[in-house]
Amino acid sequence: MAYSAEISRTSPACILILIDQSGSMEEPFSGSQRRKADGVADVTNRLLQNLVVRCAREEGIRDYFHLGVLGYGADVGPAFRGVLAGRGLVPVSEIGHAPARLEERTREREDGMGGLVREKVRFPIWFEPVANGATPMCQALTRAAGLVGAWVREHPEGFPPIVVNISDGQPTDGDPTAIASELRGIRSSDGGVLLLNVHLSSHPAMPIQYPDAEAGLPDAHARLLFQLSSPLTPGMRSAAPEEGLHLSDAARGFVFNADIVSLIKFLNIGTRPSNLR
Repeated sequence: MAYSAEISRTSPACILILIDQSGSMEEPFSGSQRRKADGVADVTNRLLQNLVVRCAREEGIRDYFHLGVLGYGADVGPAFRGVLAGRGLVPVSEIGHAPARLEERTREREDGMGGLVREKVRFPIWFEPVANGATPMCQALTRAAGLVGAWVREHPEGFPPIVVNISDGQPTDGDPTAIASELRGIRSSDGGVLLLNVHLSSHPAMPIQYPDAEAGLPDAHARLLFQLSSPLTPGMRSAAPEEGLHLSDAARGFVFNADIVSLIKFLNIGTRPSNLR
């Protein structure tokens, strides 16, 4: 059965996040004053932190994952900051030990007596918000194909790479259909690369989450992203109820008009292969 390879230190998984850094990411999320660039940066850094925590054991951080972040806007390329700058896919232990900086933030937690207390925490930053330039999505997918293709050659029997594309607009460098097909066609013995797409909204609209058909999608861009997106694996679908969602067996890894909450749920589902040892 495809997408069932065990994930371990000797057979890690690969997750690559592609992030639109075009000028329109300066705009706020729908119903919010927060810039999309800032929200995506926070969610990406939180995802990296959560993956580090998932791999932490008493003896240290186990390399169950190789992780990467590619930005695309005025420039296209690896988006880690600090000592990891310029790196493509990096073992999770190296990520855990090398945030670019630690930022002090305030959060609220329950005090056990029905109230809330505010406390300061240190939040690791690996990726910074950027909003500049056009939307060269085809270039980003081409770079992604190069990175995950090389990774699969080194891990031919591993769980197939997961590529998550986060964007708020249409590609400005052509039709991404062919390169997306090439990317999904890269295969390990356990299946083809999984390409997941989330479209961020600036306008009041209900998110369209994990459709299983084009019917009901509002426009040509939504239909294009649906066509580019892989069906969710059984492991991903099994994670959906934890996020309050119940999906059909044909659900695609695609959300249109996502707000910040939908984006968080999307990443929680899309980066949860269930066979981590």
